[in-house]
Amino acid sequence: MGDIILKTTDLMKKYDNKTVVDNLNIEIHKGEIFGLLGPNGAGKSTTMNMICSIVRPTAGTVELFDKNVWKKKKEVIHKIGYIPQELAIHGNLKAWENVELFTSLYGIKGAELKKAVDDSLAYVGLIERRQDFAKNFSGGMKRRLNIACAIGHNPELLIFDEPTVGIDPQSRNFILDKIKESNQKGATVIYTSHYMEEVEAICTRIAIMDNGKIIASGTSEELKKMVTDDVKNISLEEVFLTMTGKKLRDYAE
Repeated sequence: MGDIILKTTDLMKKYDNKTVVDNLNIEIHKGEIFGLLGPNGAGKSTTMNMICSIVRPTAGTVELFDKNVWKKKKEVIHKIGYIPQELAIHGNLKAWENVELFTSLYGIKGAELKKAVDDSLAYVGLIERRQDFAKNFSGGMKRRLNIACAIGHNPELLIFDEPTVGIDPQSRNFILDKIKESNQKGATVIYTSHYMEEVEAICTRIAIMDNGKIIASGTSEELKKMVTDDVKNISLEEVFLTMTGKKLRDYAE
């Protein structure tokens, strides 16, 4: 494996008396597509928000590129591209304006900014719709624009939080292909989902999260071996059910 890009140590988040993330210890290496698999409410989004320094942990640390994200925020934040579950686009702005707005936050200006905007829109297949208002886009196109807004500054770490919720199969496949393409071009990826087949299709390593804790991690085959020696005849969904007592499909939206 490559260098450690991300390390969390005893990471915890509590809201009042409820523990949402419970002593999380994760290491993610350069070049991985790391899947975080779990039902809604497992703590995945809260974990991503702490990694991106949006939510401050109750306890524990997050280190990105060997730096504490809260102590060295300015030094690491430009290396991250975060695609949140909730759409972070403005409907009354055109597609190119949305991408320009977010990309310019990283200090990119002038001809470099214009090129970054066009490259990002082309990458997600929206360059010919650059002049259209985001509010007129389909659900899948909005998801793709959401990605374009997060990649204009050419981040080293891409964090996708449930990027395919509520979209059609064609758009879903497009996004998954683009994630793999970004990884092949050098980006490290964290991918959270409760869609089992997506995680198994693209992730090099998977962690199963439930009730704020990582209960198992490894490759798809390693997770299956934790349950049975007959790995060819067991699905990842059956592994999840065995480990958690829950059917992940019950949580699909």
